[in-house]
Amino acid sequence: MNVLVIRTDNIGDLVCTTPLLARLRQDFPEAWIGVLANSYSAPALIGHPAVDEVIVYHKAKHLEEGSSALGSYVHRLKTVLRLRQRRIDLVLIPAVAGQASARRFARWLGAKDVIANEDSGVLHEVEKVYALMRRLPGKRIEQPIPPCQVIPDAVRVEALRKNLALPLDSGGRLRVGLHISARKPSQRWPAGCFVEFAHRLTAHCPVDFLLFWSPGDENDPRHPGDDRKAAEILRGVSDLPVHAVPTSTLPELIAGLSLCDYMVQSDGGAMHLAAALGKPIVCFFGHSDARRWHPWAVPYELLQPKNEDVATLTASEVFDAFLRLQAKANALGSSDRCVS
Repeated sequence: MNVLVIRTDNIGDLVCTTPLLARLRQDFPEAWIGVLANSYSAPALIGHPAVDEVIVYHKAKHLEEGSSALGSYVHRLKTVLRLRQRRIDLVLIPAVAGQASARRFARWLGAKDVIANEDSGVLHEVEKVYALMRRLPGKRIEQPIPPCQVIPDAVRVEALRKNLALPLDSGGRLRVGLHISARKPSQRWPAGCFVEFAHRLTAHCPVDFLLFWSPGDENDPRHPGDDRKAAEILRGVSDLPVHAVPTSTLPELIAGLSLCDYMVQSDGGAMHLAAALGKPIVCFFGHSDARRWHPWAVPYELLQPKNEDVATLTASEVFDAFLRLQAKANALGSSDRCVS
């Protein structure tokens, strides 16, 4: 049996599809399972045990400067021809948006059967995607739905650990990741708040911080970055043990996140990657649907101001949320460090 899952939207959407992939592998252990994902998010599936092949789809907006759109279309044609040779039995389309183009792609492949998702109302994205199993003959939805999963590259993790001079044994010190980048303006926590929070937490217990951000200039129209914001934070925490971890690629980000015990960050792709790595998370939600996108299957504290503007959250509120998260994680055995 040859199964293709089409998921060409954002990183978080793809990560929230990994429980479905795990269930497909469980139910069809001998099947070939492929995933069509866009070039930006596809690396999130590198090394995933349920996936035999990740087929990369190049969206026009993700083409590198100087790349030819014609080349992208030629690559797409070659992909279609190769998949037609595989004789796809089943195409699954988890996303509700963009189904017309996904169905058209499935027709080009000559797929024997196509099952697309339906809007399931007020559910988490993982639950919406996993509900596709109910559409397969003889399949039921089993509870609980498994966690999301991404696989960090062990060689890259070890190289980063050595580069940051992090010991294998933390000696009881917490490693807390601060991810400061967010696509939506309503989900950007100010630099000064990160600085104040870091000082509050350091006064509470021994901490090593890993500061993550998307590198680049904030005014870059194609790939806006947070170099200026990161520099402001690093100046404000120069008296603390803070390690700078700018990440240009998903494998770099996944490797860095895997080194952390806890994460403090806004809703977005990086948050879902952290959850897929099993990290307890303090997460900020601005103008975003927390019911649909909260971290899946990990301890978390979700902060969403009534005005849906993350900038109004105080460092004190975030520190209190971190203490609550710490208590949750310790109770569940997710972490036994820095117990207050």
